[in-house]
Amino acid sequence: MANSFSKEERVAFEDILEGFQDLLVLSRHVSVYNTNQTEMARTNDTIWRPMPYIAQSIDSTPGTSISSSYQNMTQLSVPSTIGFSKTVPWTMTTLDLRDALQENRLGESAKQKLASDINVAIMNTAAAQGTLVVPIGAAAGDYDDVSLCDTIMNEQGVPDYDRFLGLSSRDYNGLAGNLSQASRSFGNAKSDKAYERNFVGMVAGFDTYKFDYANRIGVAAGSSITIATNGSQADFVPQATSTSVGGQINVDNRYQSVVVSSTTGIVAGDAFTIDGVEAVHHITKASTGQLKTYRVLSVTNGTTMVISPPIIGATNSPTDAELQYKNVEVVTESATAAITFLNTGASAINVFWQKDSLEILPGRYAIPADAGTAVMRATTDQGVELVMQKFYDIDSMTIKYRLDTLFGVVNKQPEMSGILLFNQ
Repeated sequence: MANSFSKEERVAFEDILEGFQDLLVLSRHVSVYNTNQTEMARTNDTIWRPMPYIAQSIDSTPGTSISSSYQNMTQLSVPSTIGFSKTVPWTMTTLDLRDALQENRLGESAKQKLASDINVAIMNTAAAQGTLVVPIGAAAGDYDDVSLCDTIMNEQGVPDYDRFLGLSSRDYNGLAGNLSQASRSFGNAKSDKAYERNFVGMVAGFDTYKFDYANRIGVAAGSSITIATNGSQADFVPQATSTSVGGQINVDNRYQSVVVSSTTGIVAGDAFTIDGVEAVHHITKASTGQLKTYRVLSVTNGTTMVISPPIIGATNSPTDAELQYKNVEVVTESATAAITFLNTGASAINVFWQKDSLEILPGRYAIPADAGTAVMRATTDQGVELVMQKFYDIDSMTIKYRLDTLFGVVNKQPEMSGILLFNQ
């Protein structure tokens, strides 16, 4: 006969779910895509999610034919995988169960860990793949630091709503300290909250959050490295699909493999700019006058590395796809354009993003309810499922518990998310 939960355990599980949902701070500020679990099982838990279209306009006068101006539209997509399967297992004996509070404490600890796993997965994805890089020469301290994140997003056409900024504790407190200075008038809600509760709130269009953990970036060790921007390498061609032996397959256009003079000292995560390569507004295609920022995703060999985003200059007989997704203006073409690294000091990685750039994909376990194990499941507002199971071993009088969640995280558009680095 299957085990069943007592009323006390059901109440405990409901409390766990409520607290679990409260702790999912980051998942509430990214988009959510609920998948068909049967289809996911048949596709190795991977689905391709579309990136935003970017259309081009032309001048048109009534009475004048535009028959030669119709364009081909290219839909880009990215692979999204439900790749995180997290569980917290524990056991209790029949002697342990005499203390109901002990069971509740263990459930609370499991809930905190799983919520942390989801938050960390989102933060890791943003920190590793965000390509908008804002380096600050000093420690965190004032509004101007955050406003530069707003500026780089605005210049490149990132939507000006649903923007979020996650800061390490030290950097968040540095901003709060600026708001709470004695020179500011008390009685002002913003200053009072900063002084009394160390609260920052919204700054420069970003809802700000404090992380009690944060990724770190090291000092870039690469030096005197150059890259060619006078050929096809600066004219990456976006494509929806490519043809292989097995037929057409989707293409991930977030990354580009480039050849540089040397990859010595370069590591994944490094941020850099390229001389003569300026960012453009993604809609108008007008140059911002600011150098485009890039991230290193991986190092292939002594002269090849994978970067994000790709260099789409659309300079030499560009295709419609290049014109649609052009992201840079190659102002000065060169066979030896200098690479300048931006992470010149070791520091915490603060992440900022627009909600639609990051996405969480909730998963679901198909656990049989008649296999001798008691099963309870519930879903948060974000669609993230939490499953609790219990099994009693009569031989040892031990009860096994496990709390599980299944999910995936994807950065659909790295050019709509970025990192803020202090002390550079």
